[in-house]
Amino acid sequence: MPPIGTLLAFSLASLILIAIPGPSVLFVVGRSLALGRRGGLLSVLGNELGAVPLLTAVALGVGSLVAESVPVFTVIKIAGAAYLVWLGIQAIRHRRQGIDGAEQVGQAPVRSFTLVRQGFIVGVTNPKTIVFFVAVLPQFVNLKAGVVPVQMMVLGLVFLLIACICDSVWALAASTARGWFSRSPKRLAAIRATGGGMMIGLAGVLVATGSKS
Repeated sequence: MPPIGTLLAFSLASLILIAIPGPSVLFVVGRSLALGRRGGLLSVLGNELGAVPLLTAVALGVGSLVAESVPVFTVIKIAGAAYLVWLGIQAIRHRRQGIDGAEQVGQAPVRSFTLVRQGFIVGVTNPKTIVFFVAVLPQFVNLKAGVVPVQMMVLGLVFLLIACICDSVWALAASTARGWFSRSPKRLAAIRATGGGMMIGLAGVLVATGSKS
């Protein structure tokens, strides 16, 4: 278990980094605009759960190997970007679902498990999370205290808890803004399409940042 002072320092550093909008925020905002509060919050949950396997891999030493392998890193990046594009296209295609009489008979709201699963896939294929865990976590580990993997897991879980809270705030803010758009079918369709476009744009950003950024 890391010392209290280390936990506080790491928490502050994590809060500063998380407060700067990045891929996770763009993903959550896009999902919230396209799917509403429920979709946004469940996407947050799935996204954070997706980072747990990455944290475990880094703590056990596997993450650093992945981060140093350009081919593996690139495959993960492209797979995650492709999935984001697919989610974005689906949001744009179904932007009028449930409004203006456009919802088809037999169509049901997306299941909670599906929303969490989709967020999980985005989280587990986010190479930037691997880079953060590999580059930042070791800086706060007390080597003299031993049990380094346990220390890294604790620090990583603290980071994910802070990220979950901050991303949830973004989700609530975006879904609240979406509520205003929902008063007009055209505005709601437009905001759903915007959310889908943001996810597609995010995919482009991830691919364009280089093989190991």
